[in-house]
Amino acid sequence: MFHNILVALDGSAHAARALEQAVDLARADNAKLTVIAAVPDPSAWVVTGAYAGGVDFDELNEEAEREHATMLESAVATIPDDLPVTKLIVHGRAAERILEQVRRGGHDLVVMGSRGRGEVKSLLLGSVSHEVLGASPAAVLIIHADSGNGPTQG
Repeated sequence: MFHNILVALDGSAHAARALEQAVDLARADNAKLTVIAAVPDPSAWVVTGAYAGGVDFDELNEEAEREHATMLESAVATIPDDLPVTKLIVHGRAAERILEQVRRGGHDLVVMGSRGRGEVKSLLLGSVSHEVLGASPAAVLIIHADSGNGPTQG
């Protein structure tokens, strides 16, 4: 049914479940699998309150890049060796970068966790999954971590 699956990862339990589901779907449909992680711009940390004065933005950006690369490698290590996967690290707002990749990569399914950064920040800034669900030209499968409820597809 699906041929080109994109999985958005952010290190959360929801994203880990999303990856598990995407791997199962890719195997069942013999689909291509791409994982993507978005490193936020340092200016986003000021908005979210994660910025402390006197900190070098370049240093913060490099650290975030390393953390996202490590997270992505750890996630990819859970994928069986016989399933090829493409890894992408992008910079900027996660929803924008995911939507750009959907269009550029010709993905027909996006699989992602329902929440990554926590409820309070999502209420203030908006949910990445909600934004992708509303704007994606591809089907979107949103996974909840161990909720007991089935996935939500839009």
